Amino acid sequence: MSRTDHETAAPRTASSASHARPAPPAPADDWALFLDVDGCLLELAETPDAVIVPAGLRKRLETLRARLGGALALVSGRTIATLDDLFAPSRFDAAGLHGIERRQHARDDVTAIAPPELNALLKEANRLARDHDGVVVEDKGASLALHWRQAPAAEHLLQAFALHALSRLPGYRLQHGKQVVELRPGHSDKGDAIVAFLEAPPFAGRMPVFAGDDLTDESGFVQVNARGGISILISDPALERDSAARCGLRDPAAVRAWLGVIS
Repeated sequence: MSRTDHETAAPRTASSASHARPAPPAPADDWALFLDVDGCLLELAETPDAVIVPAGLRKRLETLRARLGGALALVSGRTIATLDDLFAPSRFDAAGLHGIERRQHARDDVTAIAPPELNALLKEANRLARDHDGVVVEDKGASLALHWRQAPAAEHLLQAFALHALSRLPGYRLQHGKQVVELRPGHSDKGDAIVAFLEAPPFAGRMPVFAGDDLTDESGFVQVNARGGISILISDPALERDSAARCGLRDPAAVRAWLGVIS
């Protein structure tokens, strides 16, 4: 599909079923490739620490990075340090914490400083988790995520806790995702991170392509679409939701097949 095709394609709406989204074309040498991690490259797990990096994925990402002249970056809600642990010994250009952290050209990680009040809220959240089996509290340094994947009955409780906590964190916002709500600094998102990458080599001047699965990825889809790129929603057609993405793949296994991963 040409650049013009993507520039003129109409945005999908809630009435557009996921199966109506075409599959993306095979990776091309002129792409700037941005990839979400959880739910996109990797299957979601009951807890963030339980995800599995399939055999062959890390090596294939390295091969793609070389083919693209270095223009490949991971764009994730995780910290960059956690991404490095997952894909060790590889170190990829990356945006962490939904764009709050960013690393390019192997420079030092950019880490947001957490306000003192966040530590007090972390302790309160951990006490809440001890009283509700299955609730997972994820300490991301500058952000705090509350997961109810294993405790669906706790969703309203955690949402209420997060909303109340927000009033104690000036400059923060709530980020909603799949069975999770996160308290995070409000000054950046994945779309901002992708734009920043595209302003400098090796990403500048290339066709931007972004694959993601969650509400947190919508800002990236919007920015990629605005630049005539390719936006890819990773979603089961039976679980369709409204999205700015114009292409689609069913699940992380389909993403890895699209990228040419041989497990």
